[in-house]
Amino acid sequence: MQESWRRYLRLGIVHFMAYPAVMNGEGPYVETLRQIAADPFFTAVEVGWINDAAQRKAAATLLAEAHLDVGFGAQSALLVTKSNLNALDERARQSAVTLVQGCIDQAVELGAKRVAVLSGPYPGPGDEARAVERFVESLKELCAYGRRRGVGITLETFDRTIEKKALAGPTPLCVEISEAVRADYPEFGLMIDLSHIPLLGERIRDCLIAARDHLVHAHIGNCAVRDRAHVAYGDVHPRFGIQGGENDTPEVLEFLRVLFEIGYLGGASAGTERRPFLSFEVKPLPGEATETVVAGAKRVFEDAWALL
Repeated sequence: MQESWRRYLRLGIVHFMAYPAVMNGEGPYVETLRQIAADPFFTAVEVGWINDAAQRKAAATLLAEAHLDVGFGAQSALLVTKSNLNALDERARQSAVTLVQGCIDQAVELGAKRVAVLSGPYPGPGDEARAVERFVESLKELCAYGRRRGVGITLETFDRTIEKKALAGPTPLCVEISEAVRADYPEFGLMIDLSHIPLLGERIRDCLIAARDHLVHAHIGNCAVRDRAHVAYGDVHPRFGIQGGENDTPEVLEFLRVLFEIGYLGGASAGTERRPFLSFEVKPLPGEATETVVAGAKRVFEDAWALL
């Protein structure tokens, strides 16, 4: 592809994954965010919860100053607190909804227009139908709250059997969930992460084609799934090119090609302010530096784009 990717997408990075010290909403949030804000390679960033109000205000000022588009990931808050949006216990379910409503409020402070969530754990086949009903109920409550605040809700799909063991889950089920929510809230949609596709035992093309009418966000990352003894086994988002990993330049290239094929990239939004998000989600392993892992992800993306 000879044209710049900037015509087709907003290229971002997940801040709390690149700098895992801030995953719990604490730590050097603004200092690490400033490193992304100062990098003109990125036109977008995905942030997570920030517990300290002063830090949130400073982060909001920084993001506006850097002219970055902003997405908000509530996944970290849900995972750290072990909150479950599909809990069968009503008090637990409502507690999770309240947590994400607080994240929506933070998203508004930070200038984000969408908040991403994940489901709770898969409860087993006997309770699956009830859990799906509870999850759809939670998502509709969050969509209603978000609509009043000018924020859309996004569901990210996760593995069913490896690490997160999430209800949502396999792409066909997530499409069914999205259809149920979109009946009342058409702004709702799905996020597909390249790193989660091998964890689900799915194929890139099949996954994206199944989700095409519901896709509103995409991530590119890597995983290791074939060797349980691998240091990055599971949903760890290791650097591209790691030995034993599943995704590198060829998989990113295929991902991009199918995103163009289904119209997520290159559709009516090409060249407009509504260009879709595509974000790196990479995390340094012990002994690795964020700066080099992120630089490697940039090289993989540039190589894949050049081969389009």
